[in-house]
Amino acid sequence: MTSTRIWTAALVVIGDEILSGRTQDKNVAQIALWLNIQGIRLTEVRVVPDVQEAIVEAVNILRARNDYLFTTGGIGPTHDDITVDAIAAALGVGVVIHPEASAALHRYYEARGGITEARLRMARVPDGAELIPNRMSGAPGIRHGNIFIMAGVPHITAGMLDALTGTLEGGLPLLSRTIGCWVAESEIAELLGDTEKAHEGCQIGSYPFFRHGQVGSNFVIRSTDQVALDACAAALGAALDAIGHEAIDGGI
Repeated sequence: MTSTRIWTAALVVIGDEILSGRTQDKNVAQIALWLNIQGIRLTEVRVVPDVQEAIVEAVNILRARNDYLFTTGGIGPTHDDITVDAIAAALGVGVVIHPEASAALHRYYEARGGITEARLRMARVPDGAELIPNRMSGAPGIRHGNIFIMAGVPHITAGMLDALTGTLEGGLPLLSRTIGCWVAESEIAELLGDTEKAHEGCQIGSYPFFRHGQVGSNFVIRSTDQVALDACAAALGAALDAIGHEAIDGGI
């Protein structure tokens, strides 16, 4: 059931490798896009190191002011994968071996060298948690209330998101249209503001660029209402054309 209420989510990206620059995060974009389709807005992202106190602080702050909280990273088999312990501490619960996760791991590793103590670590969950199916590897994701604990590997995260599709309560999906123009955003800042104000329920984001020796901008219009979105895009395009700057539907 859709709602006019805006549902929100936050994301905690966990891992020293992200902060050091050795690994480039790809999960923010795919989670944000997936959430939009579910009718949920990603409102903030925090990147934290593999330090329990930092994870606990981020989790408790962000889960309190959003409908949902997602985390990525730190749920593998090694000693520095401490996400489960940290989130359990944030929730004030213990850590247990989930029987379904243990069974899934035993099945997965039966022909891959067998289960080990390290591999069994991936069956540990905060007490009271449910599992998020993972068809890509043996280790499932974890759900505890409004918290979703997911892998850091992007293609595994994608599979977990697919398993969650349609299971979260949200509002209307966020729609968008892009208008491109070879113009500096500073030249038309007032026009953008006036257009947005004239179209309630629409937001216009401006994204400038420099290509082929020219300055241009793409304007992304967002709304949950298709009619309002199309009207705003038409008005913006007409206003740009009227001052001699060709509007390019779909962006540049």
